[in-house]
Amino acid sequence: MGQVIGVGAGGHAKVVLDILQHLGGSELVGLLDSKPTLWGTAVLGVPVLGDDRLLPELYAQGIHQAFVGVGSVGDTRTRRRLYEDLCRHGFQIVAAIHPRAVIASSVQLGDAPTILAGAIVNAAARLGDNVLVNTAAVVEHDCVIGDHVHIATGACLAGAVSVGNGVHIGMGACIRQGLSIGEGAVVGAGAVVVDEVAPGTVVAGVPARPLVNASVA
Repeated sequence: MGQVIGVGAGGHAKVVLDILQHLGGSELVGLLDSKPTLWGTAVLGVPVLGDDRLLPELYAQGIHQAFVGVGSVGDTRTRRRLYEDLCRHGFQIVAAIHPRAVIASSVQLGDAPTILAGAIVNAAARLGDNVLVNTAAVVEHDCVIGDHVHIATGACLAGAVSVGNGVHIGMGACIRQGLSIGEGAVVGAGAVVVDEVAPGTVVAGVPARPLVNASVA
């Protein structure tokens, strides 16, 4: 895999680093983070070099691979921005798939998936670019997942669910089969979704209902 840098030095970065270290074959040369207090520290033995202003310099040094080490809590736009920044600077963004994830042979994966331990992605599912399927989440057969989606820890999507770009599905949420979750929507932790979710809507509860005056800009 060669030399790799990561953008982000928090908890999610630790998880991705652990996967890449476990898989082997790459030299993890450093992390970038916007917080100056982290510069000069290390995460799982990988130094935090500075912030993303270093990207052109690192690329010029011959480091051409990277990963997005930032998760999302209800807002996937930061992950998307970092992914797009790395692409704009010419970096190849590496896949990070834990060996204990279960991915059916008929699954179609987009660019740079991050799929954590215990996750299941079942037959004929399709994942877009920069998708994060977190620990023990389930994406059932025939689901279609857009770009920059985060399916959080323990969430469960039944068969043939369609998820638009930039959606966040919270920890432990459940989505009934055949539903559509519109672009940019947020499904709250523990929600049980039994109806369609409109784009940009925030839903929560059992059953899930739109939150009054809550939307994603």
